[in-house]
Formats: sequence, C-alpha cells, structure tokens
Amino acid sequence: MNKKIVRGVYAGSFDPLTEGHMYMIREGSKLFDELIVAVGINPEKSYTFNLKLRIDLLKKSTEDLNNVIISHFENQFLIKYAEQMNCKYIIRGIRSESDYEFERRMRNVNGDMNNNISTVFLMPPREISEISSSFIKGLVGPEGWEKMIEKFLPKPVYDTLIEHYRKK
Repeated sequence: MNKKIVRGVYAGSFDPLTEGHMYMIREGSKLFDELIVAVGINPEKSYTFNLKLRIDLLKKSTEDLNNVIISHFENQFLIKYAEQMNCKYIIRGIRSESDYEFERRMRNVNGDMNNNISTVFLMPPREISEISSSFIKGLVGPEGWEKMIEKFLPKPVYDTLIEHYRKK
C-alpha cells in the first residue's frame, strides 16, 4: 500500500536565518512528512547574503532534520510554488496583530488562487517572538552587538554574520 506523503512549505528570505525561523522549521518538520524550506527571491530587495550562502546556511542549520528539503523560487507566487511542489500546506508565522492581519489577507488571496492548499499559522514562543531578520540587522554596529545577537541566530549563521560585518 502506497502511503501518501504530506508535504508543507515554509518560505522566507532568511537574510539572515534566525531562531524564530528555526522554530518554524522545527515545528513544521514535526507536522509534515516533508517540509520544503524555500528561499524566496525578491529582485526589489537588497540582501546581506547572496542566495547560495543563504541556502548553505539553511542546510547547515537544519542538517539534523531529515525530512527538511532546502529549495528556492523566484518570480512566482508562493501559492503557485506550493502547487508546483505538491504541497498541501503553507506554514506562516504570526508574531503580532499586524502579522496576523497581513497573513489573514494573504491566506484569503491564496485561497482565491488555490483553495486546495491550506495555510497553517504558528506562533513562536515569547523569547523569540519579537525577532526578525531586519531586527537583527538593526542591532549590528553599536558596541556589544555581537553578544546581543548571538542567542537569536543559529551558530552557523552567527559565525557567518560576524565574519561578514568584521570584513566591512
């Protein structure tokens, strides 16, 4: 008897990958047989790390999660990418009321495009709920910034970020 694989997708820019993202990835890997973690490429956005490095850091940070697949997509709606990858679920994080409003609207628009793919909302624990990639980048610079951001990043990402900013 063939077992049907339940696949979900979690997408983001992951620039840089944070412990908030890792929470979502770990939880998603428990929910689904396979979780695709997809780096979305937005040509309008300026990135700290190039695509290859973001993918490498995701792979290093998730190497203990056997059912996680790292991928990327460009110039495509996430719902269409999920459809193409045979995903039945999209995972999205909610950290605040404004996240909820945005994600609720996005879920409804996605439903208009494909109502066979469901959105699963997860809320990270309090100690990492305020953290975002832009928040981390905003902490870089003042004295002691290295210690300040350490707890919010996976070790491979922390080491790479420190090296990146020390070269500047």
